[in-house]
Amino acid sequence: MPKTVTAPIKPLELLRRSIDSNIMVEVRGNRLYSGVLEGYDVYMNLVIRNAGETINEKNSGVFQRLLVRGDNVIFVAPSIGGGE
Repeated sequence: MPKTVTAPIKPLELLRRSIDSNIMVEVRGNRLYSGVLEGYDVYMNLVIRNAGETINEKNSGVFQRLLVRGDNVIFVAPSIGGGE
């Protein structure tokens, strides 16, 4: 049986689909943020709500709202489990 091939999702489309859902973002400086994506722009600047910060694999706190500059982003991944 032939495999079904799906087209890859472009980064901005993935962000659009992830609005009001949990995401994980790795940024420069060995930092990881996880929270609910509130918004983004074409430069991949991200606004994350209830953002938990992890630095060097240690929990570092939670921010009510956080702006991540797109030029610091290494990767963005939807979290398993969906929105709030």
